[in-house]
Amino acid sequence: MREGIIHDISESFSDTYFEARQTFLELGRSVKSYKSPARGPGGEELFTDVAWFGNPDARHVGVLISATHGVEGYCGSAGQVDWMRRGTASSLGPSHAMLLIHALNPFGFAWNRRVTEEGCDLNRNFVDFSQPLPANPGYDELADHLVPALISGPVFEASERAIEKFRKDKGEVAFQIARKAGQYSYAHGVFFGGFGPSHSRLTLERIADDFSLKSRDRVVIVDAHTGLGPFGYGELQTEQPSGLAGYERALAMFGRSVTSPDLGTSSSVPIRGCIDEFWQKLLDERHVYVALEFGTFDPENGRRVLREDHWLAKNPEVDPELAQAIRLRLREHYDPRSEDWREMILWRSRQVHRQMFS
Repeated sequence: MREGIIHDISESFSDTYFEARQTFLELGRSVKSYKSPARGPGGEELFTDVAWFGNPDARHVGVLISATHGVEGYCGSAGQVDWMRRGTASSLGPSHAMLLIHALNPFGFAWNRRVTEEGCDLNRNFVDFSQPLPANPGYDELADHLVPALISGPVFEASERAIEKFRKDKGEVAFQIARKAGQYSYAHGVFFGGFGPSHSRLTLERIADDFSLKSRDRVVIVDAHTGLGPFGYGELQTEQPSGLAGYERALAMFGRSVTSPDLGTSSSVPIRGCIDEFWQKLLDERHVYVALEFGTFDPENGRRVLREDHWLAKNPEVDPELAQAIRLRLREHYDPRSEDWREMILWRSRQVHRQMFS
C-alpha cells in the first residue's frame, strides 16, 4: 500500500505552476481555460483551467479548487491530479459530477506568492464592494509594524517590540484577528482584501455561470489550502458565511473532524470576504463548503515568511541573493517538499474526495 502511494507522489506533485498545468491538461476532459491578464516570471501566459467529469446534467456536483492562495496550489493540484490519475471519475453515479478548478489564482501559483496580481488575498476578496468595507482597527494600529520598512536592524526590532506589546496588552486572539481577518486599506500589507473584485474572483463567478452551478441541487466544494495546523494534518474548516447550518451539513458529510470558527474549534480565526461568501450567496443551503487546510510549520514562521514576501514586493531592487532566499522560505512554508508531508496530503485528499459523494 505504501509503495503505491509513494509512487503516486512522484506522479502527482509538480515543481512549478507550468508543470502542474501541463499535467492537468493531459489528464483533464474537455478542459475550458480562462486566461489571466497577468504574466509569469518569464512573461508566460497564465490560465485557470477547468475540467468536468460526469453527467453534464448532474444534480450533485463536487468542486475541487486549487491555488486560491497561489503558492498553496502545489498541494491542491496534486490532489486533483491524483483524483484523475486513479480513474476515480468512473465511480461517479449517474446524478453525480466533479468539477476541477485548477489554479484559481494562477499569478500567485506561478510566482510562488499567496496573493493575486492585484496584491490581494483572494480569500478576503469576496466582500460586497458596493457597501462600506469592513474596518480592522487592530491592523490600523500595527500596519507599519506587520510589514516594516526594513526587515533587519533597529527599525525591524522596534516593530517586533510593538507587536509583542500589542499581543501582551490585548491578547493573542486579538492579535491574530488584527493580522489575519482581512484589511481593505493597505495595498502592500498582509491579508489585503483588495479595493474591488479581483480577476480571480471574476473568473470563479464566470466558471459558476458557465457550468450552471446555481441550478444544481447540491454543490460540495473542497478548497485546498496549506500553512495552518499540525504538520501534514488536513483539517476540514467551515467558514462563517455558512454559519452553524453549514457546519452541520459538513459534519453530516465528512464526520467529526470538521471544525467551525463559530464554535472556536478551527485553527483559523474568523475571516472577512472569504470564498464561502460567494457560495453562500449563490446556493445557500444547497452547498457544503470546506477548506481542506494542511498544516506545515510553526505559525511564527508563517508570520515571518509573509512579512518578508510583502516587504520584497515593496522593495524589488534588493540584493538578488536575499530576494531568492525570501522566495525559497515562503515556498517551503507552504509547500514542504518532503515525502512524509506529501504522503499525508494524498491520503487525506483521497478520503475527503470520497466523502464528497457519500
